[in-house]
Amino acid sequence: MRVDFYQLTRDPAEWVVPLLARSTLGAGERLLVVSDDAAQLGRISTALWQRLPDSFLAHGLAGTAHDARQPVLLGTTPEPANGARFLALADGQWREAANMVRVFLLFPPEQTDTARQTWRLLGQREGVERRYWRQDGGKWREGP
Repeated sequence: MRVDFYQLTRDPAEWVVPLLARSTLGAGERLLVVSDDAAQLGRISTALWQRLPDSFLAHGLAGTAHDARQPVLLGTTPEPANGARFLALADGQWREAANMVRVFLLFPPEQTDTARQTWRLLGQREGVERRYWRQDGGKWREGP
């Protein structure tokens, strides 16, 4: 499993998730987006429709009869009812999730200490590749 840590120093998660969703769908995968914050999920939903000028990203909120059909599913638990193998943790809180190939942990500067603890925890696990990304101006750069 690969875990990408995204430190959000400029843009909020709701601006970053559509970019991750577009890349995920472009790779032929499905995405599950998780947050305990219902308002944040609402903002992410709006951003998936409006953020990228060249397209909208079809998605749905978990808990409906159509969960399995959604290319991007928004929910509060890491249960991929849409069969996703990619997971975006939009609220910065680590959650264990089975059968994920890639996890995006998005966290603001005030959650840096928690993200560092998660980094160390995952570093002790076999088969986990970790990468750290930070915003440098308007671009994402892989960092130490």
